[in-house]
Amino acid sequence: MLSEAQQAQLMQAIRLAEQRTSGEIRVFLERRCRYVDAADRAAEIFFSTGMQQTQQRNAVLIYLATEDLQVAVWGDQGIHEKLDPLYWQERVHAMLGLFKKEDYLQGLLGCVEATGEALHHHFPYDGSADRNELSDDILFGRS
Repeated sequence: MLSEAQQAQLMQAIRLAEQRTSGEIRVFLERRCRYVDAADRAAEIFFSTGMQQTQQRNAVLIYLATEDLQVAVWGDQGIHEKLDPLYWQERVHAMLGLFKKEDYLQGLLGCVEATGEALHHHFPYDGSADRNELSDDILFGRS
């Protein structure tokens, strides 16, 4: 899906985005989505990996199944209450436009950056209290 260099670039973008917010961003990649609705799969991953356990409930999961071109963004309660559902639909639409051209890296980078901006706006970084609550590593599902 992504080369090692591209994975490193994506993880760096996650780290940079998280330096400005108490929020957490994770990316989950797999080839196929066994669900009709990618949001259901994203929710399953979100909760099974404990992403709902962040202090401010402001974690976001970006989900992509490359072969099925299934995409979803799942935000926890804290960030979901701050942003209109249209915001997440716009993120998905922007990613799909690039994914259809098989430019997965730019689609994911754009979503990470936009999500980081939204998290920064609603949950700015507090150096005295914030810590990295979730790994910045990319998560991989079924090949």
